Amino acid sequence: MHSLRSMSHGDRSVTTKKLAAGTWRRVFGFARPYRVDLAVFLLIVVGDALIGVITPVLAGRVVNHITAHAAARTVIDIALVIAALAVLDAALSFAQRWYSARIGEGLIFDMRTAVFDHVQRMPLAFFTRTQTGALVSRLNNDVLGAQQAFTSTLSGLVSNVISLVLTAAVMFTLSWQITVLSLVMLPLFVIPARRIGARLQAITRESYSLNASMNATMTERFNVAGALLVKLFGRPDAERDSFRGRAARVRDIGVTSAMYGRAFFVSLTLVASLAQALVYGLGGYFAIEGSLSAGTVVTLALLLTRLYGPLTALSNARVDVMSALVSFDRVFEVLDLPPMVADAPDATELPADARSIEFADVRFSYPSAQEVSLASLEDVAVLDTAPVQEVLRGVSFRAEPGQMVALVGPSGAGKTTISQLVPRIYDVRSGAVRVGGRDVRTVTQQSLRDRIGVVSQEAHMFHDTIRGNLAYARPGASEDDLWRAVEAAQIGELVRSLPDGLDTLVGDRGYRLSGGEKARLAIARLLLKAPEIVILDEATAHLDSESEAAVQQALAAALAGRTSLVIAHRLSTILGADLVLVIDGGQVVERGTHRELLAQDGLYAELYRTQFERQAAGDVILG
Repeated sequence: MHSLRSMSHGDRSVTTKKLAAGTWRRVFGFARPYRVDLAVFLLIVVGDALIGVITPVLAGRVVNHITAHAAARTVIDIALVIAALAVLDAALSFAQRWYSARIGEGLIFDMRTAVFDHVQRMPLAFFTRTQTGALVSRLNNDVLGAQQAFTSTLSGLVSNVISLVLTAAVMFTLSWQITVLSLVMLPLFVIPARRIGARLQAITRESYSLNASMNATMTERFNVAGALLVKLFGRPDAERDSFRGRAARVRDIGVTSAMYGRAFFVSLTLVASLAQALVYGLGGYFAIEGSLSAGTVVTLALLLTRLYGPLTALSNARVDVMSALVSFDRVFEVLDLPPMVADAPDATELPADARSIEFADVRFSYPSAQEVSLASLEDVAVLDTAPVQEVLRGVSFRAEPGQMVALVGPSGAGKTTISQLVPRIYDVRSGAVRVGGRDVRTVTQQSLRDRIGVVSQEAHMFHDTIRGNLAYARPGASEDDLWRAVEAAQIGELVRSLPDGLDTLVGDRGYRLSGGEKARLAIARLLLKAPEIVILDEATAHLDSESEAAVQQALAAALAGRTSLVIAHRLSTILGADLVLVIDGGQVVERGTHRELLAQDGLYAELYRTQFERQAAGDVILG
């Protein structure tokens, strides 16, 4: 059955795949920490193969001694040796499994952590382009496939080669005629088995594709947003029918696979039985004629069972090895995609008193697909080659320590992009962003982000407790610190009213909370961090008037003495800003205070009349 699985899961198309130069070297690089374990593991495999050949030979000697009416003590001694070999084989089996698990799980750990750490450092554009399921598959399926190269594939290859060589050598020594005739029957098994394997490859690939599709469907439909959309459009029946169709095909494939597996097993058993019948018949004839002993016939029959399996498995060894190498190659493909934002070799710590923000003739365009993505992770044949558009064009301004600078402008003007360049979510294409007079590209990312607090437009929460989500900003925060933060964010009363308080689970993406409650928790998280520089991207957009007034009061206290960059969607934010920048088409088209910009009667005045004035009457959130 291992041979059939090898045939079905090892897609022969991989044998034609060109691997990147140095793949073998990198594979052994991952295995280097386990080289001692691998050596011991392979010695155990060799020992196990030797026992598998020695035991039938001893069994034949027992038969010969019995037929020769030798001393009973001799037969008992051989039987004890066979028993001892059985015990040793059992111990080797446990040892082999232990080393296999140790090496395999160690490789999985090393590769998963390497890929996870690398992916975490990729730019945000990488995640906006990549299919999450495809990325998770690299961490699971491909890592497991790579791990098998050093466990099942390597051990199987070594064990099968040794077993085949030793078994064939012993059989030829005992009777080359019977050995040759036995091998003549091998095509009766191998040819049908390979045909079964070829057919099984196709349906297995289809099964994998269908299962991946069903997983993607379940992921999308089972999260809160997807479930709500299905309900709002009244599509549960259509979704069920679509899912049933794919699930039914997977069911049919499962039945077909089971029958192919049974056909393989029956074929192997039948051919092995016919071969054994041949050995007993021809060997018995030779034994009666006196050219072979009865024990030799028994030995040949027992060894024959160890000949067919290795031959069948080795016929597909190239596909097995290449399949494992392709898994490694797919993992290396992710690891070789360089992060666009990385610390410079001579990066230094950002001073603790760095509080000013400066943009100096900043030009920026988002990364192209070739810079941040892989076609295989986007599930496309070729990456998008459309030219990227410049988002920011010569943006310059300065926020002095303790100042609040508000960014206003039409949707898509570049406001959020400006806010993302300060903590180095992206790097500028030209010009410079400076914090405390230091170019952000010359300081470590950790020290930069330690001094910047951000509340984004979408207040994301992990599927964790309120405590866990708050402590993400400051892991060592005390209970009193947490409560001070939630009280200051005007959400303390709500948290206290919950049965589990700070230990209440917020649900997937915080969906158990309202938009305003999530926003206030995000602000509490910011207050807990207490950074030197604060960036607010529509931080109060989801709050009602009463909540906003309370949070604005808390923010005013939190922002006192700190530099803040605020994307303004509330009139109160604009009125309190030291400087208002009007962004349009990726440029600063107007700047000044609220009163100065109204007096200019330009784009700001137009935005104020069409959007902001409504808040004076009804406190409507700005569009």
